[in-house]
Amino acid sequence: MRYMKIALSLFLLCVLFIGCPKKQVAEPVEEPIVEETPFEEIELPVEPVEPPKPDLVLNMIFFDFDKSDIRVDAADILQGNAEMLKIYPDIRVTIEGHCCEIGTAEYNLALGERRAKATRDYLLMLGLTPDRLSTVSYGEEKPLDPKNLELNRRAEFTVQ
Repeated sequence: MRYMKIALSLFLLCVLFIGCPKKQVAEPVEEPIVEETPFEEIELPVEPVEPPKPDLVLNMIFFDFDKSDIRVDAADILQGNAEMLKIYPDIRVTIEGHCCEIGTAEYNLALGERRAKATRDYLLMLGLTPDRLSTVSYGEEKPLDPKNLELNRRAEFTVQ
């Protein structure tokens, strides 16, 4: 019984010193009053944004010896050139026909003219208008590389 009294005394001492936890009362928080103001929708004019155009690049094409026929690899290049010219509808182009130095100057001028016209006709077939394309023949007068005759058998494009 003595142990009971000691235990009870210890319990009472703990309650006295520690005490019961006090209840915490939260004070109400005042929320700011927000007045809703009506707003009106404003339509801003939106101009369509055109994507930037690629740089105008027209690649030259090459011909076989003594030929003015458009080769398969040249047809692909001309397709790309036609698409580029469609992006730039105000651009006019001169197609220059060139030859290597084999043959007479007169023959090469005529061959250069046939090459330029064949190139022009192909571009017309791809949808370009004739008023945008002109031709000139330089024959053998302006070689791209005097040592490499194959590079001189070409058609070049000059923007006017």
